[in-house]
Amino acid sequence: MGALVLTTGNKSELAVGYCTLYGDMCGGLAVISDVPKTLVYPLARVANHQHPGAIRNRSSRSRLRPSCAPNQKDTDSLPGYDMLDRILRAYIECDETPAGIARELNLPLDLIRDVVTKVDRNEYKRQQAARG
Repeated sequence: MGALVLTTGNKSELAVGYCTLYGDMCGGLAVISDVPKTLVYPLARVANHQHPGAIRNRSSRSRLRPSCAPNQKDTDSLPGYDMLDRILRAYIECDETPAGIARELNLPLDLIRDVVTKVDRNEYKRQQAARG
Protein backbone atom coordinates (compact mmCIF):
# COMPACT_ATOMS: atom_id res chain seq x y z
CA MET A 1 0.00 0.00 0.00
CA GLY A 2 3.00 2.30 0.37
CA ALA A 3 1.72 3.65 3.70
CA LEU A 4 3.80 5.05 6.55
CA VAL A 5 2.80 4.77 10.21
CA LEU A 6 2.72 8.21 11.86
CA THR A 7 3.27 8.83 15.57
CA THR A 8 0.88 11.15 17.42
CA GLY A 9 2.99 12.83 20.11
CA ASN A 10 3.39 16.59 20.14
CA LYS A 11 6.39 18.54 21.43
CA SER A 12 4.92 19.20 24.87
CA GLU A 13 3.93 15.57 25.54
CA LEU A 14 7.24 14.22 24.25
CA ALA A 15 9.21 16.69 26.36
CA VAL A 16 7.68 15.57 29.66
CA GLY A 17 7.35 11.88 28.73
CA TYR A 18 3.58 11.79 28.27
CA CYS A 19 4.01 9.23 25.52
CA THR A 20 4.48 5.48 25.44
CA LEU A 21 7.40 3.66 23.85
CA TYR A 22 6.06 1.04 21.42
CA GLY A 23 2.62 2.64 21.83
CA ASP A 24 1.76 6.10 20.52
CA MET A 25 5.49 6.62 19.80
CA CYS A 26 5.53 3.68 17.40
CA GLY A 27 5.83 4.80 13.80
CA GLY A 28 8.15 5.94 11.05
CA LEU A 29 7.52 9.69 11.17
CA ALA A 30 6.59 12.00 14.03
CA VAL A 31 4.59 14.62 12.14
CA ILE A 32 3.76 16.92 15.07
CA SER A 33 6.77 16.22 17.30
CA ASP A 34 7.93 19.85 17.04
CA VAL A 35 4.46 21.36 17.51
CA PRO A 36 3.69 22.62 21.04
CA LYS A 37 0.39 21.41 22.47
CA THR A 38 -1.00 24.96 22.39
CA LEU A 39 -0.77 24.85 18.58
CA VAL A 40 -2.20 21.34 18.13
CA TYR A 41 -5.85 22.38 18.52
CA PRO A 42 -5.61 25.37 16.14
CA LEU A 43 -3.98 23.08 13.56
CA ALA A 44 -6.72 20.50 14.11
CA ARG A 45 -9.37 23.18 13.51
CA VAL A 46 -7.73 24.04 10.19
CA ALA A 47 -7.63 20.35 9.23
CA ASN A 48 -11.28 19.92 10.21
CA HIS A 49 -12.21 22.97 8.17
CA GLN A 50 -10.53 21.48 5.11
CA HIS A 51 -11.73 17.92 5.84
CA PRO A 52 -14.87 18.12 8.05
CA GLY A 53 -15.00 15.52 10.82
CA ALA A 54 -11.44 14.35 10.23
CA ILE A 55 -10.34 15.09 13.78
CA ARG A 56 -12.34 14.56 16.97
CA ASN A 57 -12.29 17.17 19.72
CA ARG A 58 -11.59 15.81 23.19
CA SER A 59 -9.44 16.68 26.20
CA SER A 60 -5.98 15.23 26.67
CA ARG A 61 -5.75 12.17 28.86
CA SER A 62 -2.44 10.60 29.71
CA ARG A 63 -3.75 7.05 30.30
CA LEU A 64 -0.42 6.24 31.93
CA ARG A 65 -1.90 5.22 35.26
CA PRO A 66 -3.96 2.10 35.99
CA SER A 67 -7.57 2.02 34.92
CA CYS A 68 -8.62 3.01 38.45
CA ALA A 69 -8.20 6.61 37.21
CA PRO A 70 -10.13 6.53 33.91
CA ASN A 71 -10.86 10.27 34.01
CA GLN A 72 -7.27 11.30 34.64
CA LYS A 73 -6.20 14.36 32.67
CA ASP A 74 -2.72 15.60 31.83
CA THR A 75 -3.35 18.70 33.91
CA ASP A 76 -3.76 16.52 37.02
CA SER A 77 0.05 16.29 37.15
CA LEU A 78 1.14 19.15 34.87
CA PRO A 79 0.44 22.85 34.70
CA GLY A 80 -1.99 23.87 31.97
CA TYR A 81 -0.50 23.59 28.50
CA ASP A 82 -0.39 27.37 28.06
CA MET A 83 1.99 27.55 31.01
CA LEU A 84 3.77 24.26 30.31
CA ASP A 85 4.67 25.34 26.78
CA ARG A 86 6.16 28.57 28.13
CA ILE A 87 8.22 26.62 30.68
CA LEU A 88 9.39 24.12 28.06
CA ARG A 89 10.37 26.86 25.62
CA ALA A 90 12.42 28.63 28.30
CA TYR A 91 14.16 25.41 29.40
CA ILE A 92 14.63 23.57 26.11
CA GLU A 93 14.94 26.31 23.51
CA CYS A 94 16.36 29.20 25.56
CA ASP A 95 18.49 27.05 27.93
CA GLU A 96 17.30 28.95 31.00
CA THR A 97 17.77 27.63 34.53
CA PRO A 98 14.82 26.59 36.69
CA ALA A 99 15.42 29.58 38.98
CA GLY A 100 15.52 31.94 36.01
CA ILE A 101 12.32 30.47 34.58
CA ALA A 102 10.55 30.76 37.93
CA ARG A 103 11.54 34.45 38.16
CA GLU A 104 10.66 35.20 34.53
CA LEU A 105 7.26 33.53 34.65
CA ASN A 106 6.54 34.39 38.28
CA LEU A 107 5.88 30.74 39.18
CA PRO A 108 6.89 28.58 42.14
CA LEU A 109 10.38 27.14 41.76
CA ASP A 110 9.09 23.70 42.85
CA LEU A 111 6.71 23.65 39.88
CA ILE A 112 9.51 24.51 37.45
CA ARG A 113 11.80 21.90 38.99
CA ASP A 114 9.07 19.26 38.64
CA VAL A 115 8.65 20.02 34.92
CA VAL A 116 12.42 20.13 34.33
CA THR A 117 12.83 16.80 36.13
CA LYS A 118 10.20 15.25 33.87
CA VAL A 119 12.03 16.57 30.79
CA ASP A 120 15.41 15.29 31.95
CA ARG A 121 14.11 11.87 33.06
CA ASN A 122 12.43 11.21 29.72
CA GLU A 123 15.41 11.81 27.44
CA TYR A 124 15.64 8.04 26.90
CA LYS A 125 12.23 8.10 25.20
CA ARG A 126 13.15 10.99 22.92
CA GLN A 127 16.33 9.17 21.90
CA GLN A 128 14.15 6.32 20.60
CA ALA A 129 11.48 8.48 18.98
CA ALA A 130 10.79 8.56 15.26
CA ARG A 131 12.25 11.51 13.37
CA GLY A 132 10.06 14.56 13.10
